[in-house]
Amino acid sequence: MNFIQQAYKGRNDWYHYFVTILIVFVGWQIIGVVPLIVTAVMHSKDTNDFLRAASDNFMSLGIDKNLFLFLMILTFVGGLLALFLSVKYIHKRSVKTLITSRKKVDWSRFWTGFLLWGVVAIVVTLAGVYFTPETYTWNFKPVPFFTLLVVSLLFLPLQTSFEELLFRGYFMQGFGTWFKNRWLPLILTSVIFGLLHGANPEVEKLGYISMVFYIGTGLFYGIVTLMDEGTELALGLHAINNIVAAIFVTTDWTAFQTDALYIDSADPSVGFEMFFPVLVLYPLMLLFFSKKYGWKNWQEKLLGRIEKPKLESSSDDRFNLIEDSY
Repeated sequence: MNFIQQAYKGRNDWYHYFVTILIVFVGWQIIGVVPLIVTAVMHSKDTNDFLRAASDNFMSLGIDKNLFLFLMILTFVGGLLALFLSVKYIHKRSVKTLITSRKKVDWSRFWTGFLLWGVVAIVVTLAGVYFTPETYTWNFKPVPFFTLLVVSLLFLPLQTSFEELLFRGYFMQGFGTWFKNRWLPLILTSVIFGLLHGANPEVEKLGYISMVFYIGTGLFYGIVTLMDEGTELALGLHAINNIVAAIFVTTDWTAFQTDALYIDSADPSVGFEMFFPVLVLYPLMLLFFSKKYGWKNWQEKLLGRIEKPKLESSSDDRFNLIEDSY
């Protein structure tokens, strides 16, 4: 069974998805936000002060940057836990089926994506510092930085895992079983992924042309997932991307405002760096992965049909169903 077909190991009526999405929203945007709200209230002088910060940015209340980052990550942890519980108890299938079509999660793939993109992202970031040093200020402060490093390495992968397993896992599989093909889930998850980043400050500053990056990134992660029949590579890629973004460069107008190594003081603008990953780096990464993992049948894996498998066609299949339920 391929990755999208893993959804057939559980229940797939429309109301299962409706209830799951509702529960995930509550876990993510209501329960997960409680620690941040409590902290904001504690830092507020009065109700008006809290409301002003809520309409702008809670960091304006003087919340420590590392604490604020941790609290923001907790909102995604709430969504991730809600997603896992819903898949297990509402869809009645193993959480593993949300991650991979392999018998076990292949962590070597996660680390391949993590380490490879980590090297690429660091080189590109430092190249920007080297070629335009006038826009960067060295910002190393030992205690805040190493605290940031710990928070980023330990907790940011939870945020990125939520996004990957929701979009490249849950939605990809759900759309695939509904529309019976691969290309429409790939497009829909990429566009929705991009549009949900539309609330980021970067989009407000740079305009909607920046959506090319977000949608292009979603498309890249989606292609990797479909070609590799699992999310392990995408999980590693996304995790290290956000970690590097958090610890190396910060600005006063991006979603990540951290105690990073450098402060970028350049005015917001759309430049080559916006399109370079989508047009150059992502295709090169796909080429590398295709050679390393022997990806073939691109047309079938990206555009092919999805059929409901006959799960009980043999005793082996029944055994696999029993095994996957644990």
